[in-house]
Amino acid sequence: MAEPCIITVAITGSLPTKANNPAVPISVAEQIESTQAAFEAGATLAHCHVRDDEGKPTSDPERFGRLLEGLRKHCPGMIVQFSTGGRSGRGEERGGMLPLRPDMASLSTGSVNFPTRIYENSPDLVDWLAGLMLEHGVKPEIEVFDLSMLFKAVEMEKAGQIRGPLHVQFVMGVKNAMPVDREVFEFYVKTVRRLAPDATWTGAGIGRNQITVVRWSLELGGHCRTGLEDNVRLDKATLAPSNAALVEQVVALCPKYGRRPATVAEARALLGLPAQA
Repeated sequence: MAEPCIITVAITGSLPTKANNPAVPISVAEQIESTQAAFEAGATLAHCHVRDDEGKPTSDPERFGRLLEGLRKHCPGMIVQFSTGGRSGRGEERGGMLPLRPDMASLSTGSVNFPTRIYENSPDLVDWLAGLMLEHGVKPEIEVFDLSMLFKAVEMEKAGQIRGPLHVQFVMGVKNAMPVDREVFEFYVKTVRRLAPDATWTGAGIGRNQITVVRWSLELGGHCRTGLEDNVRLDKATLAPSNAALVEQVVALCPKYGRRPATVAEARALLGLPAQA
């Protein structure tokens, strides 16, 4: 039987704008509508940022709350994951939305170079964010930009700072961070299976490499991430028309690798989440 694949859709992010692609959803209403279409296309996990009235990234809990409410209404059972990334705020304000108790939240367990800045995650901040997630029953998605972040996450799980089993996302293709490299990707997968045999994992490729990492993830038994946050173009000339179109692209690839999109119930069971939010 075909193995289920959890398809994550990263709907907005903090960088793409209407100038990059008019399909990028910016307002909360646009995000809900775009996510619903992606959900109906086969995505079962939504990775969420929010923007302010000027379209700039923010950690505003009120906006996150409206988004969460809308997604739970229009996408029943879909796993909602909030971003605690650095572009949305500084220090502890990055965790200000966690008391809303989304299903999941991103957690980077170390710092890394980005195209024009350092994505800074100090040990104190990582510990604080992990503690807040633990307090509010929010499952972390460990964002691995290099191998040390995986080892740190395993260490935190053993120390009780993260409730297992781990869910890990390997991010490749960010300029100045880990490039898209097949041998490295396979080593990542081998290492997570060795260090955390019960862990689940997702591959995320940035820009033109998005579909490459999707293919590798399907082939090697992992889960997939797509969406306008990571790739506003399907190729050099064609703008991606929607988040749903990118999800449909992954769905179409699944059978070639003996996979199929996970249902909501399957995705929640695979990640150890309650059956219904």
